[in-house]
Amino acid sequence: MSGFEITAIGTVRNDRTDIQHSDNWGAVRSTIVVDERFGEACLQGLEEFSHVEVLFVFDRFPDDGDHREPRPYRGRADLPPMGVFAGRGPRRPNRIGVTCCRIESVDGRELTVVGLDAVSGTPVIDLKPVLEEFVPPNVRQPEWVSSMMSEYFQP
Repeated sequence: MSGFEITAIGTVRNDRTDIQHSDNWGAVRSTIVVDERFGEACLQGLEEFSHVEVLFVFDRFPDDGDHREPRPYRGRADLPPMGVFAGRGPRRPNRIGVTCCRIESVDGRELTVVGLDAVSGTPVIDLKPVLEEFVPPNVRQPEWVSSMMSEYFQP
């Protein structure tokens, strides 16, 4: 397969710096500072939306290179092994994360969101407003996922 290059469009700023502390993201307030090359009006109109999808890079996690074997979800032995594409964490071939966040404010090149699960300094590679038409109805997931994720977005 051919490769491609992605350049960050901005950076996350918040109070979270510990990549091992992976729960309690619900009240985390983050400001995404978009690079000046996009101009002061690059976020214009985004304030009319309630949520934004933030695509970012898990840049602080090493790439172990071997994604063939399923591993227990979040490294927990009490959870079933899952293939690399059945999880949302940083152990993935391109280390891309995506989170739907509530928009708090837009000010020039600064977008403030709540609930972004990325530590300060994380490179942001894209932003997309959430449209109702793109949110699927009747999402299904294994029962154990809700229990396992119960603390993830708690304040």
